[in-house]
Amino acid sequence: MKQVFKALALTVAFVGAPVLAETPAKVGAEAPAFTLKDEAGKAHSLSEYKGKVVVLEWTNSECPFVKRHYEAKTMQTTQKGFDAKKVVWLTVDSTSTHDAKAVAEWKKKEGFSQPVLLDTDGTVGKTYAAKTTPHMYVIDGQGVVRYAGAIDDDPRGKGTVKTNYVKTAVDALLAGQQVPTATSEPYGCSVKYKNKS
Repeated sequence: MKQVFKALALTVAFVGAPVLAETPAKVGAEAPAFTLKDEAGKAHSLSEYKGKVVVLEWTNSECPFVKRHYEAKTMQTTQKGFDAKKVVWLTVDSTSTHDAKAVAEWKKKEGFSQPVLLDTDGTVGKTYAAKTTPHMYVIDGQGVVRYAGAIDDDPRGKGTVKTNYVKTAVDALLAGQQVPTATSEPYGCSVKYKNKS
């Protein structure tokens, strides 16, 4: 009888839990589905971009690494180098203290056009195992993760010659080739997830 009650309790707990991917995003596996609203309140679902290469960029406007990359125009220049009909760039903010107003002000200040998706409860960030800002993912047209890691191989921002992993990955996918570097160690500030109460 105790076992019956235990099984029942587990079933109730499971039904009440949010539905998430069983494993975090992994290179070579299908990217976890999500729907998030941007700073203007528009919903974006990963599934609506099927057939296109999708770049996910985890960000935090207060992080010195993010500030450096935006001042150096790393993200903006990388994005502008892609064909907008074939590549979608989505910026994700999992910072628990940020809201739509703060994100919209930052976007206006930096002058970029891609949507910033708000993930203040951290659900999507944790599903993707996003550790740092920035932390980058490249998903192919079939919805499979093909790259995960840093934007480039220059954590300190002092290198004269850099390898932009995201550009290399996207270019390879558009050319129908294998991504030469599928993973790298992400660098930056830790994602400021909401503390568990």
